[in-house]
Amino acid sequence: MRSKRTLFLVEVPIFTALALLLDTIPFLSFKIWAQGGSVSFAMIPIFIVAFRWGLKGGLLSGFLWGVLQILFGGYILTPLQGFLDYIVAFTVLGLAGAFAKPVQNAINHDNGKSSFVYIALGVFIGSGLRFLAHFTGGIAFFAEAAPDGQPVWLYSLLYNGSYMLPSFILSAVLVFLLFYKQPRTLIQTT
Repeated sequence: MRSKRTLFLVEVPIFTALALLLDTIPFLSFKIWAQGGSVSFAMIPIFIVAFRWGLKGGLLSGFLWGVLQILFGGYILTPLQGFLDYIVAFTVLGLAGAFAKPVQNAINHDNGKSSFVYIALGVFIGSGLRFLAHFTGGIAFFAEAAPDGQPVWLYSLLYNGSYMLPSFILSAVLVFLLFYKQPRTLIQTT
């Protein structure tokens, strides 16, 4: 039991740091907008933690990544905007951990179709909630950035959707491939 706790305490910060690294390496992160928003591999380590350790690991890893985003140059207008765009937006990625057991069961039973469905659902929920946090922040705090005549909600939808949709697809496919091709490495042993 103690070694499992130690493994958790080692893996969560390592995968969180990997997320930050993947988000900052120029050739691994495709910046869509100068003000923020990129398509990258950065969410993948958070989802791996979520599917290995469940909600606790996923939420903690997402939270820590949000804190690191702030420490390494987050764009903060107000404390509420910073909280929403970094702490909430990145923490909710960990809700994919709600599918940890079904993912692990499907992988252990060599059920590729079910494992893909559960991974895709988990990644969709985490990515979708992150999108909603950024979307809400865009409406509440970045209305002046919308082009003249364009509704703020549409601007925020297009802005945040332009990088979150490709990031969701990239994450879902690659997380599935990693778990399916390396199940012994990535699946939590009891």
